[in-house]
Amino acid sequence: MSSVFARLQKVASPMIGLGCMNLSHGYGKALPEADALRALDAAFDMGYRHFDTATLYGDTANERLVGKALVGKHREVLLASKCGMAMDPELGRKVIDGRPATLRRQCEESLERLQTDHLDLYYLHRWDKGMAIEESVGELGRLVDEGKIGAIGLSEVSAATLRRAQAERPVAAVQSEYSLWTRNPEIGLIDACREAGTALVAFSPLGRGFLAGAVRDPESLTENDMRRKLPRFSADNHPRNLRLLEDFTAVAEELDATGGQLALAWLLAQGDDIIPIPGSCAIGHMRENLAAERLHLAPEIMTRLNAMMTPDQVAGARYGEAQQAEVDTEEFADPGMSAPA
Repeated sequence: MSSVFARLQKVASPMIGLGCMNLSHGYGKALPEADALRALDAAFDMGYRHFDTATLYGDTANERLVGKALVGKHREVLLASKCGMAMDPELGRKVIDGRPATLRRQCEESLERLQTDHLDLYYLHRWDKGMAIEESVGELGRLVDEGKIGAIGLSEVSAATLRRAQAERPVAAVQSEYSLWTRNPEIGLIDACREAGTALVAFSPLGRGFLAGAVRDPESLTENDMRRKLPRFSADNHPRNLRLLEDFTAVAEELDATGGQLALAWLLAQGDDIIPIPGSCAIGHMRENLAAERLHLAPEIMTRLNAMMTPDQVAGARYGEAQQAEVDTEEFADPGMSAPA
């Protein structure tokens, strides 16, 4: 277990973290600040101690929000943020920039927004493929040396890129999409993480709400919800994926659990170096997700789940073409293309 997460275990805190993105970004209209602060306060009170944000989310608004919510609590939490991908005010669009000077500036600005002088974990949000990964990680290492960050993380990288980065500086965590219906880390990344003693932080562990049964009709999503542009939620693919959800939901009902809890319990069963960070805007869902730590899955249940939603069964890639070009993760060949219509 990476030392940055081992600290959480020592204080008997839950290993499930809170992804803060969708309070401000990605899944439709941002919550009003008062409601978002109330949700973050409730998350802390119910036991969450790992909070994950990024410069990109809400064009810095999410960091400001998390900063306000955690004032006076920094010594009690693991605070993580990300650099290297941000909105450019002049261009009016997202830019990936891994130059050392950019990462240093973004870190200093993040510290100010988060109202702290130290971040426990700081991720390179995306590898800037025009820059050697060693250059970007080297600068993050200098920020560690200066005490501005406690540990280095990477996001959406391959096993090969992790190994290159690890040769430059220790990498405490890699953040990657991982769930029952997105198993890309199993191609090679999990093995590389375990070789390096690096934790895998699983974002979108509920399949962007799909495994929790929250996306029955993509047409009901708001116009600015990013899921409208993801292939798995398209008019062609979503009905096929809904049929896959039926058996999963039946298992959850057998166990008197929700789909979200079953999805998280499956991830937790992969090893104590897999750290899920589900996000939610609803306090009730936050509490429900945290309770997944009490759901222990028997071997026969794991066997049934492992046979569900395999890459050849799920219809559609996890990203569209533009987003796929931004990441460095291993991909299954033609995911879901052989699934029956």
